[in-house]
Amino acid sequence: MHSPDLSRQDAAVVPSGPPTTITAGDALARYLHAQAGDFLRSLRLHSESGADTAGVAEAAAALRQASRRISGILHTFRPLLDPVWADDLRTELAWLSATLAQEHACTSRLSRLLDALARLSGAIPLPPARGELRTDTPGDRAAGSGEPGTGAGDGSGTAVDSDSGPGTAVGPDFSTRARSGSGSLGGPTGSGSVRVSRAGSADAPRATGSLTVGAARAGALLERQLTLARTRAHSAALQALGSSRFHAVADSVAVLASELPLGPMAGAPAAEALALPAELAERRLLEAVAALPLGRAAHPYNAEALVHGLATASAGEAQDAPWHQVRLLLRLHRYAQEVLHPEADPVLCHAGLVLDRHRDAAEAAAAAANAARTPRIAPATAYALGVLHADQRHEVEAARYAFQQVWRRSAVTAP
Repeated sequence: MHSPDLSRQDAAVVPSGPPTTITAGDALARYLHAQAGDFLRSLRLHSESGADTAGVAEAAAALRQASRRISGILHTFRPLLDPVWADDLRTELAWLSATLAQEHACTSRLSRLLDALARLSGAIPLPPARGELRTDTPGDRAAGSGEPGTGAGDGSGTAVDSDSGPGTAVGPDFSTRARSGSGSLGGPTGSGSVRVSRAGSADAPRATGSLTVGAARAGALLERQLTLARTRAHSAALQALGSSRFHAVADSVAVLASELPLGPMAGAPAAEALALPAELAERRLLEAVAALPLGRAAHPYNAEALVHGLATASAGEAQDAPWHQVRLLLRLHRYAQEVLHPEADPVLCHAGLVLDRHRDAAEAAAAAANAARTPRIAPATAYALGVLHADQRHEVEAARYAFQQVWRRSAVTAP
């Protein structure tokens, strides 16, 4: 069994022409030196960003990316390196990457769930084509204005506030609890809220601009829980970045930027020595993909992702675990291919993005289920969280369908 478009000829490792032979150690050193440089540059940008939240987040993302790549290469090509050094650094980089990823995961998960609640409640319409949205205030509608507004859509169906600068979204306020029992966040009539409608006639579908009581309270509950988790993750990240453990990791990466501890096998030609570990990483990926239920995933709306919807949390995690494992193995294989072939493989990149969507939807569904287990919540709140959980599990199913489409399509087009 062989993966389509995943493996390439080993001869591509060594450029044709001059008889000079590139050793495996040279190829690994070139790649790891570059990733170590990216790590150190990201660390400097992170320290220089100060109060720039966007800059800090961007630097942290680049820091995690470099850490994952170095750790993945140390894992795949361990036989060519000093094993003790590789194991120690890989463990520390995995700790750093996981610690820094928690805050970003909580932020994106909260945004995903609140957007889904607004969409399911009709507070925002389905995303139309670019330029089709307009932003209306209650006063504009009272005046009967029929001219298209100047607001631009951000691609998510959320209105963009022109006074807040580009890219600032205005959506439902989940932090305000619905106390009147009228089904809106802003009062009995939902006045004062920003509504998003499709440009055109008065008969065009409009967003309601308000949420039901259950959806509003579910959003407020999720916001409290995930904001608390994000705050704790932020504190843990700051503590980790100031610890002696992190400084030791940074020192090791700084040494890696100029020196790579190699094993005795690193002197072999790159085309031979790098091929075996890379093929092993590919074989593990193929075996994991073969164990997935791709045949069932090929049928849209097969409800496979909802099978354990009412089971225990461990049962749902057991269903998602093989897919998460494929995601990790695909990442390792992609990093190994970057050493052999510097150009990016679109098949691997696309498949990785699809599995990232699968992971995000699965974790969002788990967060909704965890919120629904909160004691003494209202039935309407629990119902809204249940609908939200089912919606995210459908997203899991859609990601599985997309992955098998990418995988099977590449198999058909493979030479």
